[in-house]
Amino acid sequence: MIQRNVLGKVTCFITREKDAKIELLLIQHPNAGIQFPAGTVEMNEDFKQSALREAFEETGLNEFLTCIHIGKQEINLSDDKYVIYQNARVYSRPELSSFNWAEIRRGTAVQHERKHGEFIQISYIEGDKYPEPSYTTYQITGWVEETDLASTVERHFYHLHTECNLNQWTQEADNHLFKLFWSPLDKLPEIVSPQYEWLKYVTSDLLVYLKE
Repeated sequence: MIQRNVLGKVTCFITREKDAKIELLLIQHPNAGIQFPAGTVEMNEDFKQSALREAFEETGLNEFLTCIHIGKQEINLSDDKYVIYQNARVYSRPELSSFNWAEIRRGTAVQHERKHGEFIQISYIEGDKYPEPSYTTYQITGWVEETDLASTVERHFYHLHTECNLNQWTQEADNHLFKLFWSPLDKLPEIVSPQYEWLKYVTSDLLVYLKE
């Protein structure tokens, strides 16, 4: 298992107050369910900067009253899972002189196939929908350098508060068109796993916020 690389991730809980209720901003992904704004920390970027950047890129919002760090978790992936630590060239053989025909970007989750020397053969599989794809839309399988992979993810959670007046809108990000909408915190729709479990961070923080 690769131990030396730890990939940073952020999740943004964006809230507003409307009609004396707290509402949480959610993303309807076109083929991956309802999610929170989230993403990968870039190289040489701190976690708070990443949270603000991801919030803007995935929602279009850039004016927040607060951006408060409310928790973190560290996950060690199973032996058959990795994430791309830095943009990785994909080789046809476990050697740098072989044909490098693709690149997988930082933060992408991949599956371990086998190891040979300083190379790991990995697969990235994209399904047609969530949660149970009926077919694979595309797949990348090839060899990447072991140093381009990480087996540990450190995720930081941020609570961002806004006075946004928009109720529903769309935002293009990551080659997808996201639908943004607000939901009362006490009547949330089904959120993809494992993101639903992350709500404990924002609800705990909101209890403090509401008492202030």
